[in-house]
Amino acid sequence: MQLSVKGKQLDVGDALRTHVGDSLSRILDKYFGDAIEVGVTLAKEGNGFRALVTAHVGRGIQLRAHGEAADPYPAFDNAAEHLAKRLRRHKRRLRDHRSDSAMEIESLTARQYVLADPGGEEPEGGDALGKAAVIAEMATEIPSLTVEQAVMRMDLADVPAQMFRNSSHGGLNMIYRRADGHIGWVDPRGNRNELA
Repeated sequence: MQLSVKGKQLDVGDALRTHVGDSLSRILDKYFGDAIEVGVTLAKEGNGFRALVTAHVGRGIQLRAHGEAADPYPAFDNAAEHLAKRLRRHKRRLRDHRSDSAMEIESLTARQYVLADPGGEEPEGGDALGKAAVIAEMATEIPSLTVEQAVMRMDLADVPAQMFRNSSHGGLNMIYRRADGHIGWVDPRGNRNELA
């Protein structure tokens, strides 16, 4: 496992790095054997600390967890506990997903853009018609998944939305976390897959 421990407005010492490495090795070995890459960022925020753990454990499977506390050690321990809880909850589906991935259709490659905040002043690249300036551009993968697999990946990555290619009909779909806590699903093709 390639481990990166960084601090923002915080000097991360050897003892904290060892604690982080040992804890993550114990948690990830229990579920995966070995993760590919793990990044931990500890930041001082106000009177407390925030820990963000991001783990790349397999092709297309990203895990993300965060924790907050008055000290850096408990902040990391909270994040690690959230990560372990999420892995424990999805262990069976992750195991099933690994066997399903051999049957997975190729993923699509798409362009992803980051736009300037429209609430601020007009950026140099924008025009008077309201077009936002592109401040970042990168490639992203749109995997072919079932709806259940997409929900699992969204939950594991702790992201608000997940775009995927629906493996039942090949159309682009999106799931998102609604304000009421439920999952929303956008399927432009709907049940028309028999007609296509």
